[in-house]
Amino acid sequence: MSASATNEGPSTRESGSGQDPNRWRALWVTLVAGFMSLLDVTIVAVALPTVQRELHASAAEVQWVVSGYALTFALALVTAGRLGDALDRRRIFLLALSCFVVFSAACGAAPDITWLVVARLAQGLAAGFMAPQNSALIQQMFRGAERGRAFGFFGATVGISSAVGPLTGGAILALASGSEGWRWIFYVNVPIGVVAVLLGRRLLPRTRPSGRAHVDVPGVVLLGLGVLALMYPLVQADSGGLRRLWWLFPLAAALLAVFVWWQRRLVARDTPPLLDPRLFTTVRGYAVGAGVGTLYFIGFSGVWLVFALFYQRGLGFSPLRSGLAVTPFALGSASAAVVAGRLVDRFGRLLTVCGLTGVIAGLGGAVLLLRLLPLGTGPWAAAPLLFLGGIGGGFVVSPNITMTLRDVPVRMAGAAGGALQTGQRLGAAVGTAALPGLYYLALGSGAGYRGALTVALAAALAGMGASLVLAGADWRRDRRTVPAHERCPDEVAHDPLHSRQS
Repeated sequence: MSASATNEGPSTRESGSGQDPNRWRALWVTLVAGFMSLLDVTIVAVALPTVQRELHASAAEVQWVVSGYALTFALALVTAGRLGDALDRRRIFLLALSCFVVFSAACGAAPDITWLVVARLAQGLAAGFMAPQNSALIQQMFRGAERGRAFGFFGATVGISSAVGPLTGGAILALASGSEGWRWIFYVNVPIGVVAVLLGRRLLPRTRPSGRAHVDVPGVVLLGLGVLALMYPLVQADSGGLRRLWWLFPLAAALLAVFVWWQRRLVARDTPPLLDPRLFTTVRGYAVGAGVGTLYFIGFSGVWLVFALFYQRGLGFSPLRSGLAVTPFALGSASAAVVAGRLVDRFGRLLTVCGLTGVIAGLGGAVLLLRLLPLGTGPWAAAPLLFLGGIGGGFVVSPNITMTLRDVPVRMAGAAGGALQTGQRLGAAVGTAALPGLYYLALGSGAGYRGALTVALAAALAGMGASLVLAGADWRRDRRTVPAHERCPDEVAHDPLHSRQS
């Protein structure tokens, strides 16, 4: 029997109810670390012009500061989740967090663009190893209604970190003025990360693996190459990657097909795979939740880049003012995500349906006002609708994570969480490549800044609409089967992934 089979056991410190008494304090440690890693996907964007000027870099080189991080982040997720399942999630989380702090400092101290890009690649890899441990530790530490609440906080963290990146970056640049101010975008991670490591060593629960952990090395290679081939043209989109590297997409499809075949072969031989295909075929809600999350992030992630382009280049806003203009969405998302975590057991997929409807209505209404009203009043008038969209977003992310992972056996929580986040990262890569591209295309065709905003946001809303259709179909199926409030969110009577070697 491999090590992963023992990961459902109790932690080293348990209360009388069988749950870790430090679980809520430990949760905040993981949320702070997760916030830093996700914030670094978008926070750097506002500093790119300064970085390019101060390090004498080309546009293609400086783009790797953002895209390189996203690439290595996505590459690590599934493998890191599986290693956490097989070994010790606490150990991998703390090691990855420590590396993240070190590489953040290296980014801040970069003397040239080559150093900065290499440090960002390493920083993204560390973030990718850390991220799947977050959702897995929540499943390990929490049970029942508490799990929904914990995922509510986790969902709020995901939503806020993505939305406030431009605002945070703009604020840091405003406070740390001067040619070297951009370095504090990276240095700010260091003291926060050090405190999180120290608290994590004290509060995070251990798992007690026994025996020799099995790691599917061929699966790691196949999945890594497949994800790399799929994402590389996307992260190079600004420099013509889609046109030059289109042939990588069919290669990615072939590699991922071989990966699926290999995983099924391992399951048939009762050998632990990297990512068990039965997660998608037999675990209730997992495939639907992964699809909803991927489609949602296609629109959600690219929206903020488009708004930044519109406000800063179209209306002449500073980075800080541009970030403040979209802050209502982040505030709505934060408040709603925490509430949604308490309601998911009762309402289930209906929360996601209502949330997606709210996001589409809020963002669509905001774009309509920005297009029709005078430029001086449009951003103010759009703020309440962005807040409405944020509330909808808060009812999408955390309930979807909870419902996607609730029936996954804890021993597979890391790999399942890693795969879920890989889909989200791929969706984010598509969105951040496609939506600004559409914005520039419309702008170049003479549509004007308002017309370009409308075209790009219409594409984002189409992606969210597809997510709504998928969530709505799942909700209708739920209504025909077991009511959401009668389901047990943390216990599965029969483990559909059980095998002799699991």
